[in-house]
Amino acid sequence: MAVIVVGYVDKPEGKAAARRAASEVRIRKADRLLIVIVQRDLDAVDEETLAVVRRELDGTGIEPEVRVPASGHEAAEELIETAEREQAELIVIGLRRRSPVGKLILGSNSQRVLLDATCPVLAVKAT
Repeated sequence: MAVIVVGYVDKPEGKAAARRAASEVRIRKADRLLIVIVQRDLDAVDEETLAVVRRELDGTGIEPEVRVPASGHEAAEELIETAEREQAELIVIGLRRRSPVGKLILGSNSQRVLLDATCPVLAVKAT
């Protein structure tokens, strides 16, 4: 059973990742789309947030499975572990533009996923 895992945060890059993941499900004829909410404040994730995630995929004919991890987990760690546990074919993540100083000072979850995931990773930019 082919699974596509997408890291979702309620920002333009998260929405772009969800849309692209839905496209990849169709292209790869995957069986499941698993959306992992990876925003910092997981306690703020409510039914409205989950509804927004599902609305992003309206009209695609794909019914995603949405997971909200326990608070305190690193986003990159959660995505990598989920992909390994589910034997994912692909991880899709959204990227945002950062200054060189921002990249140096702050750790990058995207970079960690790109380097440490055992399956291919597709990184997309918001339009």
